[in-house]
Amino acid sequence: MRYLPRKVPRTLLAGLLALAGAGAVPAAAGAEPDHHAGYVYVDDNTAGHNTIAAFARHADGSLSALPGSPFNAGGAGTGSGLASQGAIQVSRDRRYVIAVDAGSNQISVLRIRHDGSLRLVQDGVVSSGGSTPVSVAAHDGLVYVANAGSADSNYTGFTLSEGGHLRPIADSTVTLPGNAQPGDVLFDATGTNLIGTRVGTSQIDSFSVGSDGRLTAAPGSPFAAQAAGPFGSEFSPTDPRQLFVSNAHAGAVNGTVSAFRVASDGTLSSIGASPFADQQTAPCWVEITHDGQFLFTVNTASGSISRYSIAPDGTLKLLGSTPVSSQAGVGAVDARLSADGQTLYVDESRVASVGEFTVDGGQLTEFGSVSLPAGATPAGVAVR
Repeated sequence: MRYLPRKVPRTLLAGLLALAGAGAVPAAAGAEPDHHAGYVYVDDNTAGHNTIAAFARHADGSLSALPGSPFNAGGAGTGSGLASQGAIQVSRDRRYVIAVDAGSNQISVLRIRHDGSLRLVQDGVVSSGGSTPVSVAAHDGLVYVANAGSADSNYTGFTLSEGGHLRPIADSTVTLPGNAQPGDVLFDATGTNLIGTRVGTSQIDSFSVGSDGRLTAAPGSPFAAQAAGPFGSEFSPTDPRQLFVSNAHAGAVNGTVSAFRVASDGTLSSIGASPFADQQTAPCWVEITHDGQFLFTVNTASGSISRYSIAPDGTLKLLGSTPVSSQAGVGAVDARLSADGQTLYVDESRVASVGEFTVDGGQLTEFGSVSLPAGATPAGVAVR
């Protein structure tokens, strides 16, 4: 079966239309209270019992911790940073948070309540299908996890039910070499292609996704990266045929971002003069504005965020870099945009906080930060 968005039953749709005509459409289940513009979630990756920090996002982009945060993830974190992007995701239907428990080789599913708080789904903690899960990709009812353990590194697939339960897909596991060190796994916007980065061996895996959820490697996959240490990656939100990958291990001030064209079978081809210079050190995490016009990459070793414009053909132009808070500086990691695209939230792992940046086209201005729970060694940021 193809994993398609759920349709609204005709009887329910008719009822909603009737209510709309009467001017009395009820709030959708799970809708945010009026005083919250949305929510932000961070995998705390705490040693022992892992937790998820949850924040309310206000109209001005600022965050405040939700009552009851942090919430129990059910598994265990490692208590040290994860070299990955996408350790936590919000499901496409916005009903669930899916997070890695790298210390217990598990993944957890938590239901998002109407007020943004989280509750662990019954039987919501399952084996990741390997050891040291570091990244999760989700598209409709399909989930893939990247396991980075040296003895059983792989990508493994699951189905996600309407009730939030994960079930392994038989014969879905793609085994990787022990030194591959996957850093990211993600779907394109259509769910028909999946990409994984191998930080350790400087390669990029590319797959087409079958109707049964299993993967077929593209001709030529894994592809040689254009520079050492392909790390974070992101498909263009406006053109799923464009893929951008940060290259983190080329040395001081030699970071780059690669741009690829992705064929329907997953074959990758270089765009323009890719890779494009970053002029910073260790570009790791990648985020793209919702209109597909600008790309940001967090330079972990430089303590900065590089800013690029994206031409219609996928060519990148470096606009400059914005320092991360002097309090955090070196050590900033994952980043995600708010749903309205006006605020970028950056995981400032060194000081266990989330930085808040105003987004104005390709410009960034940090205006504040909010602290993470004691003991957090954060990995990943997700927004709803």
